[in-house]
Parts: sequence; C-alpha cells; structure tokens
Amino acid sequence: MQINSLLIFFLIFIFFAAIVQIHIIEIAFVKLGLTPEEAATIVLGTLLGSVINLPIYSVAAKENHHLVISESQKLLWETFQPTRKGKVVIAINVGGCLIPVSLCIYFIFLQKLEPIKIIINTLAISALCYKSSRLIPGFGVGMPVFLAPLTAALLALLIDPEHAASLAYISGVLGVLIGADIFRLNEIASLGAPVASIGGAGTFDGIFITGIIAALLA
Repeated sequence: MQINSLLIFFLIFIFFAAIVQIHIIEIAFVKLGLTPEEAATIVLGTLLGSVINLPIYSVAAKENHHLVISESQKLLWETFQPTRKGKVVIAINVGGCLIPVSLCIYFIFLQKLEPIKIIINTLAISALCYKSSRLIPGFGVGMPVFLAPLTAALLALLIDPEHAASLAYISGVLGVLIGADIFRLNEIASLGAPVASIGGAGTFDGIFITGIIAALLA
C-alpha cells in the first residue's frame, strides 16, 4: 500500500513538473515575440513533433557495424517508416529541426537582424558544437546540453545587445543543427542506428533549451 502511494505521488510530481516546464517554455517564446496562442501551439507542436522523423534519403550502413534497434525505436519508427536492412535512414525531426528552423526564419524577418551578425554567431556555435559533439553507437549524436545555448547567449550579448534574445535563439538552433548534425552526416553510417535524425535524439534538448535561455535576454 505504501509503495502504491509513493508511486502515485511520484507520477503526480512528474506531471506537475512537466506542466511547469511547458509553461516556462511558453513564456519564453512570448518574450521572443510570439503571442501566447502562437507560443502554446509551437510548444505543443515541438513536443509532438519530437517523435516524428521525416525521411529524406538513406545511406548504406558500414559492413562492420551492426544496426542496433531497441524495441521502442522499432515500434515508433516502423509506425511511420519501416527500417531498412543494411541502410541508415537520414531524416529531419519535426520538433527539433523543422519547427525551430521555421521560427529562426520568422525571427530574422521580424527583428530585421544584420546578416553578418547572424553568420558570425552561427559559425562560432557550429564550430563549438562540432568539436564538443560525439557519435554514440546505437543512439546518434550527443553533446553537452547547455553548452550551445549558453555560448550563443553570451556571444549575442557581445555582438548585438539590442537583439540579443533573437540572435541567441537563431544562432543557437542553427549552430546545433549545423555543427552537431549536418557536419557529421558523412560519419552517420557508423552509428549503428536505424535512423539518423537531424534535430532528433542527442541534439533536441540543446535546441529546446536554447529558446528558454534566449528568452532570459529579452
């Protein structure tokens, strides 16, 4: 009986913690220039989209590497796209790539940021993410969660204090995607995973947290 009570308490705690976190993220997007309704839609779309990968092409898995497929990966991935024997599917994650990149484009036009500042900040974060990211067999690309968001925020404050929040978000998101995912596509066949998702597991958290930290600058 006591164990059941503790389990119920733990589940309730997790539920409320998730609600608080989602609310904080909504506030973050509002501070970045979205309406509360737009922010709520973006957060919901990001969370739901994090489990949706859109296949774009596939590469041959290296012969001396075995595709590692957990039961959860197999169930989730095969719901949308069957795994291919001897192939690694390259995909775009909706919640970790498609939606954040769309937001980046929106913020660029909304704030009318200088292209050179965006390029400098993004290249710096891309290089940092490439150096700090690692290939994890059977998983994907992993990197320190807070490194890119914090660095993007600091550089944005130095380069353009007036538009630091938007610049931090744009360079943080694009830097993670370019440096940790796109720059490593040529190594992707050695991961031992059925799908390599741009903006998916390993980099999704860093992209998500970028929005929160950027909002603190607003």
